[in-house]
Amino acid sequence: MALLWSKISGLLPINEAQFPLEFGDKVESSVLDLLKRSRQQLYSETASAYCMLNAQIILDISWEKLNKGTWRHVEKEWRRVYSYGCLFKVLALCHEDPSPEVIQQAIRTCDMGLLMGAAIMDNILQALVQILHCEVRKATREEDQTVHIYTKKMKIECPPAPLIKPTMAVPRIHCPSLESFKTNYLLPLEPVILEGIIDHWPALSNHPWSIEYLRSVAGCRTVPVEVGSRYTDEEWSQTLITVNEFIDRYILSKDEVKALGYLAQHQLFDQIPELKEDICIPDYCCLGEGDDDNITINAWFGPGGTVSPLHQDPQQNFLAQVVGRKYIRLYSPEHTEKLYPHPTQLLHNTSQVEVESPDEELFPEFVKAPYLECVLQPGDVLFIPVLHWHYVRSLQLSFSVSFWWS
Repeated sequence: MALLWSKISGLLPINEAQFPLEFGDKVESSVLDLLKRSRQQLYSETASAYCMLNAQIILDISWEKLNKGTWRHVEKEWRRVYSYGCLFKVLALCHEDPSPEVIQQAIRTCDMGLLMGAAIMDNILQALVQILHCEVRKATREEDQTVHIYTKKMKIECPPAPLIKPTMAVPRIHCPSLESFKTNYLLPLEPVILEGIIDHWPALSNHPWSIEYLRSVAGCRTVPVEVGSRYTDEEWSQTLITVNEFIDRYILSKDEVKALGYLAQHQLFDQIPELKEDICIPDYCCLGEGDDDNITINAWFGPGGTVSPLHQDPQQNFLAQVVGRKYIRLYSPEHTEKLYPHPTQLLHNTSQVEVESPDEELFPEFVKAPYLECVLQPGDVLFIPVLHWHYVRSLQLSFSVSFWWS
């Protein structure tokens, strides 16, 4: 473990004077004093227990700030304070011959900083978690092989796909030119399935995404998960668990538990660069107004039966199917009144109707709204035009990646 600390300490500035702690007046002087004390302890012979105590105080104070009011009103300075608290805690945990359990705790602390904090010191928490994750993967190589053998034998149910009438099917086109896509689909805002445009992704070719692969590159990482079959259900909730726990509890479990694992925005790919390297932003996104930094990448991973209720999004969307199949239904925004959006501001972009079993007495106009539908297969990319209503149901274990762009 001395080698582990050597790798970790190699990420730090060589002395206290070069360790940056610059904050504006939003952060109280008492908190800044705590941060400076932690920095001083780091470069002295202070016992880890005292370093841990000080780090936890910083985390407790900043956590209270992060959870006061709505997230968009949280000062970035306090998110940076939280990240520093996570950094000091990880360093205290790893300084004195950490056990495998303590290393797992350190990884979770890094992930919390990456999820809730803001980047500090050239994103040092990301560099730290990569070192710690490599240590875990070395220590559990035999266990991973056992899991690989077990999951290889898992039979994932493959129910028959819904019958799609040709007159209602989303059209398919193979590798259109940029100009053809722009003229025929982007400008008129027409849905289309693009075939052959992601066949080169490592996620589909070099090392196809599977339960075994996800365990190996992300199993011990803590991620945000939405629990419940759909976000409009009363029992729907959010939690933070490891990818391994999610797989064991909701993917491989034989219980009749259904959960939607939605790793919001691009957090999964920011946390786990190995997965981000397995995908590429579709070339067609260059037809938008912004650059790659303005494209939001979302990960969708969950068992069969999970549902995204009929809803609309304020941006263009490429939905790329990597694993499994999904049934999708699309409605043009011109038929919004027939789709009965929720009256509340929070869910105004979501329909009240159960798409595949509508209550015709409550929502009589819904059955009159025309729609297109499809079954998205691995390698397919569905273009969902801005504000087009879409309903999604996973037919089996599924992993999709969506790209939101303007």
